[in-house]
Amino acid sequence: MPSSITSKLDKFRCMKRSVSEINLDPLQRGGILTREARAALVEWGDGYSVCDFCEGMLDRVRNPPVEEFVHEILPQFLDVDEVRITHGAREGMYAAMHSLCDAGDYIVADGNAHYTTVLAAERAGLEISYVENSGEPEYTINPEGYRDAIRDAADQGYRVSLAVLTYPDGNYGNLVDARRVAEICHEEGVPLLLNGAYSIGRMPVSARGLDADIVVGSGHKSMASSGPIGILGAKQEYADIIFRRSKSKKNKEVELLGCTVRGAGLLTMMASFPHVLERVGRWQEEVDKARWFSSQLEELGIEQQGEKPHNHDLMFFKSERLYEISKTARKGRYFLYHELKDRGICGIKPGLTRQFKLSTYLIPREDLERVVSAFQEIIEMGSRVQAE
Repeated sequence: MPSSITSKLDKFRCMKRSVSEINLDPLQRGGILTREARAALVEWGDGYSVCDFCEGMLDRVRNPPVEEFVHEILPQFLDVDEVRITHGAREGMYAAMHSLCDAGDYIVADGNAHYTTVLAAERAGLEISYVENSGEPEYTINPEGYRDAIRDAADQGYRVSLAVLTYPDGNYGNLVDARRVAEICHEEGVPLLLNGAYSIGRMPVSARGLDADIVVGSGHKSMASSGPIGILGAKQEYADIIFRRSKSKKNKEVELLGCTVRGAGLLTMMASFPHVLERVGRWQEEVDKARWFSSQLEELGIEQQGEKPHNHDLMFFKSERLYEISKTARKGRYFLYHELKDRGICGIKPGLTRQFKLSTYLIPREDLERVVSAFQEIIEMGSRVQAE
């Protein structure tokens, strides 16, 4: 083997991860593995480990009980006709777009949509018409904007074949009235896809209750799973199209390329599911905790952006005070990251001071009090230094 390779291998032999006691990262809060999932991760970590008793269809594997999970438990959990496992929410969105839309069609999406919505549409050869948000400080989406966007595109001669609503969005944690959006889309003859990457697994989501035609979720963001993994659910009329089988490989579904997650990701999702089901029932506690935390930071002059009162654990904050401190701090715009890390807190991206997002999901109240105290100490310390 070339010496240029062997000389670099030591760094791959022991890859440790540095995580503080309190992790505020919205990407990770809902994906923290349960004890049972960690055991499953070790047991089923080998490649293709789920396929020992597969007869050609991943979702029909009975040992482990994948078939029961995918065809009985998840459809009841999401209140939808059919569900499949995907490699993530983005893959679910792409599968729906690619199968339900024709190249050159338009989709309508909220102005707070995740970048993966854009990439999925681009990959499927689609154009996007946006429902713009209200701007600072709430960045809300008016459901009526979907009607305007659909009609505007149609008036220009374009076919609108799908609408997408991010529920909640990944920047501000805003929860739009999804049922009203669905009602408007259906009146205009357009199916609605709900991107629940930050909701499914954290809070109650009923596809039928919201009248969403297609739903996608993220296991590694919100279902205590080792990623990447997601779920894709659909009403029967759309499931028949999205989950259609190959003409030549009769037991393989085209949009899923036959099989998706075949190892640890799937088994960790299954192992964590009893915990996920239980915590969804305690969602209001998480909302109350997030509102309390927001009020505490706002007393320090750190302003929460997005809806108020807030209805989700993911929050976006703006702080001119921290930004001013960063201008003279020894570590510059990285000072906040290091000050929090020194206090056992991580999850806010390095280099951010003026604006940042975080999540309070499943963090005990006493730990959040510690976070509030940390921000207070950092602001007071920075003010003293500036005054000297």
